[in-house]
Amino acid sequence: MSATRHAGADTAGDAAGRTAVIWHADARRTVTPAATMTTLASPTQGGAAQPVWRVDMPPTASGPAHAIDAQQVWTVLDGAATVEIDGVPVAISAGDTVVVPADARRRITAHDAGLSAIVVAPAGMRAYAPGIEVSPKCAVPDGDKLVPAWTV
Repeated sequence: MSATRHAGADTAGDAAGRTAVIWHADARRTVTPAATMTTLASPTQGGAAQPVWRVDMPPTASGPAHAIDAQQVWTVLDGAATVEIDGVPVAISAGDTVVVPADARRRITAHDAGLSAIVVAPAGMRAYAPGIEVSPKCAVPDGDKLVPAWTV
């Protein structure tokens, strides 16, 4: 079965005006050293104008310090973490939402229970951090920045 199924040609959804359904079993997963990103919807998965993905971090995992050239909105589903934004640490837990400004340097470190969150950002957002090497499975180069694989 295809990863995207459509219902009703006259409803809002993809470019053809159809509602897209991305079944959980068909969701795209990207595994990084710090977390697993599950693409729930994106321009290439369901024709979504904004990528939406789930982040699952194991206990005490920490992502690299980096910046994104667009705003991101993180909502914690389960667990807890410390989000350091421009050097200021903030503890977050289930039910909390963090709006991370564009170009703010951020680092997320899961607490002992790990972290599960839903993230939304504009399509085409790009990450950057001098000196960090990234696997081609995790991001696509775009000039001096990277487009995270789970957002395309």
